[in-house]
Amino acid sequence: MTPEERLLDDLVDMEEAAAEAIGFLDGVSFEAFENDLLRQRAVAMTFVLIAAAAARIQARFPDIATEQPEIDWAQMRGLRNLVVHQYDRLDWRQVWDTVQSDLPKLVRQIDQLRHPHIQGE
Repeated sequence: MTPEERLLDDLVDMEEAAAEAIGFLDGVSFEAFENDLLRQRAVAMTFVLIAAAAARIQARFPDIATEQPEIDWAQMRGLRNLVVHQYDRLDWRQVWDTVQSDLPKLVRQIDQLRHPHIQGE
């Protein structure tokens, strides 16, 4: 597999996990999410998957954070660390807000990376 193919695979992994998190909360109120252990764990796992793919990308392409500063690489690592090391202290409102606002933006950013011709290139 070429480096470009690996990058594409990791971007797809990130995009799919983000889309899954968005789908898990589609049509679900915060109150319902706050009381739904299954949805909470499912969404938390998508954060881990997103961060794992982001870490692979950064390991293989160390300049990516500089080249793609619009993507918040540090926040992805931070969310993963919260989920893995402080799960019992997660702020579900913050998780909810992240899925509602940050993940749709991430999906768009990844889509633009995967399809640069959309940007006029």
